[in-house]
Amino acid sequence: MRRNPCGSKCSGGDFLATDGAGQAFRADFELTDHQGMIRRDEDFAGKWLLVFFGFTNCPDICPATLSEVATVMDGLGDGTERVQPIFVSIDPERDTPATLADFVSLFDAGIIGLTGTPDQIAATTRSFFVYSEKDEEEAAPDGYTMSHSSQLFLFDANTEFVKTYEYGTSAEVILTDLRGRIAR
Repeated sequence: MRRNPCGSKCSGGDFLATDGAGQAFRADFELTDHQGMIRRDEDFAGKWLLVFFGFTNCPDICPATLSEVATVMDGLGDGTERVQPIFVSIDPERDTPATLADFVSLFDAGIIGLTGTPDQIAATTRSFFVYSEKDEEEAAPDGYTMSHSSQLFLFDANTEFVKTYEYGTSAEVILTDLRGRIAR
């Protein structure tokens, strides 16, 4: 049974993308990508970002969301050059760059997988106001699973937060919204 101790805070919605004072935030991270390169938020200046937090052993939410992201990217046509999808692992113990490379390639060649040390991941999840927690579970690989927020973040070409898409938002809805935004 999967616990969700953060309640409605994990379900997505624009309210999640503000800090405690209600201030909008920027994407802010320094992590290692699935090819072993250090990546910072400023590396993606000029691109819209679709950012999702999860883990490669996730049985449901992560593959479903990344499948939707892949469908969005396929539907963007020429717009794909303006959008960068990013998958940030919340499980640095298991999700090495090589593991991430295999995982993201199952969905879309353009998705960049990011990982880091436990401290780097903790700092990144805090900066995005993302909930994650390791849960002991005998039946899971290595005896644990991860509980986590399930929203997909959208940042503009200046890495400024725009909105979140709640888990289960269809690729069609995301694509329509994203096309309208990047066309401006």
